[in-house]
Amino acid sequence: MNKYDAIGLMSGTSLDGLDIAYIQFFHENDWKYKIMQCETISYAEELSTKLVHATKLSASELKKLDIEFGKWMGQEVKQFMNRHQIHPDLIASHGHTIFHQPEIGFTQQIGDGYQIMIATGIKTIGDFRSLDVALGGHGAPLVPIGDKLLFKEFDFCLNLGGFSNISFDSSGQRIAYDICPVNTVLNYVASQLNVPYDKGGEIAKSGAKNAELLQNLNALSYYNQSPPKSLGIEWVQQNVYPLLDKDTPENVLITYCHHIVQQIISSIVIERHTAKFEPPLKMLVTGGGAKNSFLIDLLTKEVKGKVDIIVPEDQLIDFKEAIIFAFLGLLRNLGMINTLKSVTGAKIDSSGGLIYDNLTATSHQFDL
Repeated sequence: MNKYDAIGLMSGTSLDGLDIAYIQFFHENDWKYKIMQCETISYAEELSTKLVHATKLSASELKKLDIEFGKWMGQEVKQFMNRHQIHPDLIASHGHTIFHQPEIGFTQQIGDGYQIMIATGIKTIGDFRSLDVALGGHGAPLVPIGDKLLFKEFDFCLNLGGFSNISFDSSGQRIAYDICPVNTVLNYVASQLNVPYDKGGEIAKSGAKNAELLQNLNALSYYNQSPPKSLGIEWVQQNVYPLLDKDTPENVLITYCHHIVQQIISSIVIERHTAKFEPPLKMLVTGGGAKNSFLIDLLTKEVKGKVDIIVPEDQLIDFKEAIIFAFLGLLRNLGMINTLKSVTGAKIDSSGGLIYDNLTATSHQFDL
């Protein structure tokens, strides 16, 4: 049996912090994994503010932030490695998405890989999306190959992060796409009440559903598009935020939770899948939204008897994306496919990710 040690880094659009996951992967007839150590490093207020406003920076200012963020991640990973006395085979970094516009041919995640490699002395793999976009794909979502190979016991894998995305097998191919914004919007609305997020959905629970707002949200044209498809913050700013200023935050939050649930159900297309699988189906739910008990209760009630909603332990909820990015980096390092054309719409399957390496840095960090 082959064993590989990898660190995965994930910085999501909801700005919860930098997720660091140290994972051991095993391969014989199939892939298995073991979570060794995981931590979330919160952003300092100054860094968080810079990331929030990064889309407004000039080209030179954005490049400066790219370097700064890469250095910061490298230092945090180095400290993580020292705390746990570990030396992984590789580090795989998603970076932090600033622009994602595959329809016009580009996506950008910042957090310079060379800076991570220099700080840690470990081969680093980053920029996982650009190759797929160059091949005509959406460059997203990328986690489905991890869902397929590491979480194959589930009929659906649902992630409730800054955006929700779903992954499942259909006619022998993996299908996946972004469903709708989740924490990107919920946190934005909660901030109007001077709280970072709606813990457990308690604020939403106190509101009253706004039927007109719900109708307007559900009418957004993205939801009528066929996959492959993906979402970016620019779409949210242009299409969702302008709809939210006509009611109280409490009412907007409960209405938006209903919107999320309705879009998830629409994406599952339960009637179609119950004809192919024996219900109840099993859906793994991870991401920060899995801790929103009000949202999960709404979803569970709507799919009762057809889909079993499985919310795992907190460690998997919090770190599933970092785990899978560690896996994507490992696949890239092994020269194996890590991006599926059936998911992204690209011309071919590919092995995406830039490798940042230096032979003098493979066994020790630079003395700077």
